[in-house]
Amino acid sequence: MAMTAVQIKEFILQTFPDALIEIKDLAGDNDHFSATVTSKAFQGKTRIQQHQMVYEALQGHMGTRLHALSLKTQVSKE
Repeated sequence: MAMTAVQIKEFILQTFPDALIEIKDLAGDNDHFSATVTSKAFQGKTRIQQHQMVYEALQGHMGTRLHALSLKTQVSKE
């Protein structure tokens, strides 16, 4: 069963409660998404580390329930 954008957002918010998250369903199939995640937790981390943090927040669903996620991360300026 595929994940919805709401479910993806909920998983990310569990790990990054301060995050601003924008998710788009790229193909309209609940299987190919793009996400922009902005959080203070990314401060001092490389882009790779930031992406790894988001993938960890998805608790193993990346590659199983979630087929494709184009990810952009950025540090919150607040």
